[in-house]
Amino acid sequence: MTTFVELLLGGLSTGAVYALIALGFVVIFKATEVVNFAHASLLLAGGYLTAVLHDGLGFWAALAVGVAGAAVVGAAVEFLVMRRYRGGDHSVLAIVTIGVDILLVTELTRRIGTRVLSPGDPWGDRVATFGPLSLAHTRIAALVAAALLITAFLLAFRFTSWGVAMRAAAENPQTAALMGVRLGRVSLSAWAVAGALAAVAALFLTVFPTPGLERATSLAAMKAFPAAILGGLDSTTGALAGGLIVGVVESLATGYQGELSFLGRGIGDLAPYLVMVAVLLIRPAGLFGTKELARV
Repeated sequence: MTTFVELLLGGLSTGAVYALIALGFVVIFKATEVVNFAHASLLLAGGYLTAVLHDGLGFWAALAVGVAGAAVVGAAVEFLVMRRYRGGDHSVLAIVTIGVDILLVTELTRRIGTRVLSPGDPWGDRVATFGPLSLAHTRIAALVAAALLITAFLLAFRFTSWGVAMRAAAENPQTAALMGVRLGRVSLSAWAVAGALAAVAALFLTVFPTPGLERATSLAAMKAFPAAILGGLDSTTGALAGGLIVGVVESLATGYQGELSFLGRGIGDLAPYLVMVAVLLIRPAGLFGTKELARV
């Protein structure tokens, strides 16, 4: 029972980080109706800046620069690349983001090389003990940070003029434009917010118990993709639920991999995708996604 609770808590903390990444997918999709496959490069850019600057600036200042840098990279991608194709087919735009991701990840992996970079976090490998349970300080910090950021985002999305503009653009971009909503500004801010969230997620994906930032860190964004899909690409609440589901499923499948050996090795990495497929077979729009109805 103790093992199960520890795996559950660890899965919730990891799932909260996945929710941050999934929220980035959702924000961009709601603003532009484009699936952003360049999200992995935003995550790697934010993590790289934090890791290389913490010695000179200190951890918190380096983290701030990493978050701001990833936001700037996201905004630059939108302004220099995606805006040129506005109004084009959304499938083509999704393919464009794949090209952008290849370019950025290739340059970042060239800079990282074979090194494993430490983010310089203040928690180290310390572990908190609660009776028979033990949980790394980094896991607790991930839960708290993700909860605060997601709450702040949801409140801003619901009660600020930016949130109103975002929701109007997602509902009907043509009508929103006629009502004075600047779609370009909404799209730019969505990419910036997604980049900032990805940079925070990169931090908690590279702290203890993982060794640090490396070339393969960007693949974590693809683990969050099932979270966005099964929750519903047009639902911010779905991103949160999907992230937690994926984190818990991955943690339990990895922790009980010995008992699940009949399913093959590496079932922990595969489990989120299996859950995604199972959910989509029942609800093609995701758990919280909205179905589009058309009169013929």
